[in-house]
Amino acid sequence: MPSRLAVLASGRGSNLQAIIEHFDNLARERIAKVVLVASNRADAPALIRAATASIDIASFDASDDGSTLLDLLRKARVDLVVLAGYLKRIPPMVVREYSGRIINIHPALLPAFGGAGMYGARVHEAVIASGAEESGVTVHLVDDAYDRGPIVAQWRVAVETSDTAESLAARVLAVEHIVYPRVIEMVAILQQLEAKTTA
Repeated sequence: MPSRLAVLASGRGSNLQAIIEHFDNLARERIAKVVLVASNRADAPALIRAATASIDIASFDASDDGSTLLDLLRKARVDLVVLAGYLKRIPPMVVREYSGRIINIHPALLPAFGGAGMYGARVHEAVIASGAEESGVTVHLVDDAYDRGPIVAQWRVAVETSDTAESLAARVLAVEHIVYPRVIEMVAILQQLEAKTTA
């Protein structure tokens, strides 16, 4: 039985598209399936991507205590929650119920250049301003603090002397599209193995 994934996205959904395509290409040995894409923005382009792929979509108010989101996840019988450009903090009640089953990708090598307010161009601007020779991507589990959950995987990307925030962001995003779906696949497999051993 494939793991049931919910993807939360606030924006364009390019990582969502990479995830959908990755698992569609594994159809012969279905490891996981995106069953829900939800957003705090009803007009998020990610929802259009999901609807085009015949995936259930929902928008929700992210300002409540998390009960709306939790209800969506429960109704969809979600096994793993994947954040893909989702810019809101996950409420504690959702973190508790899905402890160890919420993953996020960050466009830098955590613990550097993470935390509240560090997303998008701000991250890449900070990396360049620091003089760092490397950036990259970090996939981590989500806990109650921004970008502080246990790290699952990292991939390094060189910072070039000619880089702008835009050029660095483009190279990092290209790596995200390769790394994130494969790490999600790995986490799903580990969850399935754990479920079998405890059954």
